[in-house]
Amino acid sequence: MTMNKLFDGVVIFAQVVKSGGFSAAADALGHSTSYVSKEVNKLEARLGVRLLNRTTRSIGLTPEGDAYYQQCLQLISDAELAVGLITQHDVSPKGVLKLSCPIGFAQTHLKAIISEYLQLYPNVSLELDLSDNRTDVIADGYDLAIRASSQLDESSLICRKLYSCGAFTVASKAYISRHGKPYHPRELATHNGICYSNLKTPSRWDYVDKDGKPFSVDVRPKVLCNNGHMQLAMTLEGHGVARLPLFYMQEALQDNQLQVLFEDFPTTTVDVFVIYPSRKHLSPKVRAFIDLAADRLR
Repeated sequence: MTMNKLFDGVVIFAQVVKSGGFSAAADALGHSTSYVSKEVNKLEARLGVRLLNRTTRSIGLTPEGDAYYQQCLQLISDAELAVGLITQHDVSPKGVLKLSCPIGFAQTHLKAIISEYLQLYPNVSLELDLSDNRTDVIADGYDLAIRASSQLDESSLICRKLYSCGAFTVASKAYISRHGKPYHPRELATHNGICYSNLKTPSRWDYVDKDGKPFSVDVRPKVLCNNGHMQLAMTLEGHGVARLPLFYMQEALQDNQLQVLFEDFPTTTVDVFVIYPSRKHLSPKVRAFIDLAADRLR
């Protein structure tokens, strides 16, 4: 393939996929259907692969076509951004923002921010995945993700801290009345744990003693789950002891439904980060969301 034809047909191919067919793409682009079809055929010939499966009534992406299409979208977006910057036009946020966020933090801290973002930028649509499961930001095609952690390990991703809060060991009064109150974290070895399964070692809880030395305790997992809200519910029902970030249980603590344990030990801090792929440019829609979230959460 010669370099001077590297991008020929890319915009037309992307429009065919977006429009769901050659005729609709031709209408959107102001070309004839035969011209659009020929350009896609030329593109496939240069690449040496079939990008689209065609029938008389529909088209569908081949696996190679799907991978190529995702990259084409990024190329077109970057090109539009570059043109806007060079011509000094206002590049306003637009398109689809794909965001992943833990359920608890979204419900307690992001609802108002998301609503304000959509009001400020009406040309942006939001694809929001609320899940406590860890997502692969790059492989799953997310523009950004919110993660709560005491330490991030994705060295290939760019991150910005948005928020910090404490994480506390808690139990209900009903549980304490039946099983007794532990006064040192090491006593948890004989207690029921409500453990978070998304951690690498869910039943091993890390603490720092009063002299600043770290140590770990292995608890007995009575409940192992991947959702903080379910952890909280099981703890409130008296089934065991849990460790949770404050944003999950602030209301329950205010209502005196839970008792914080080991208050004379140093508090563990959980930081909330926004992360995004370092290989992509920071588009206006992503930058606008990060800036808004950072401003509202500080």
